[in-house]
Amino acid sequence: MEITTPEQFKALGHSFRQRLLFALGQQPATISQLAKILSARKGNVDHHLKVLRDAGLVRIAETRTVRGGTEHYYQRSSRRIRVLSPEATSTAAMLAAFAQELSIAPVEPLLNLRHLRLTAAQAERLRNALEGLVDTAEDAGDGEPRYGVLVSLYQQP
Repeated sequence: MEITTPEQFKALGHSFRQRLLFALGQQPATISQLAKILSARKGNVDHHLKVLRDAGLVRIAETRTVRGGTEHYYQRSSRRIRVLSPEATSTAAMLAAFAQELSIAPVEPLLNLRHLRLTAAQAERLRNALEGLVDTAEDAGDGEPRYGVLVSLYQQP
């Protein structure tokens, strides 16, 4: 999914919504499950899910009747969300959400920044290789620890 509308950029402009999208990266979840995962209030989760849903970034995957009530399972509308022309607020929110996850990571994360001089063709090959690496990474399934992967290739000004 490519982010193109003002509503989508606005939805991505809040770090908690970024964290919700991260949490929904593997499997659908209810508001209660998301509140527990993110240590947040259900009302807060509900509000931010509505913004994401209105922007088309999240959808209801399944509905169940539980104890006389209706339980919704939310999931991302797309496995991959791509911001082709990032607005500063969306990028800042994404990095803030990433920083929040790093600050509570139980294991020291790998974080590496390297600057390279590349031709356009080399940069394209590297981009394709990085995307392929992330796309083909296998999920070990329930019961295993979750890991976040952040990959970026950008041209410096």
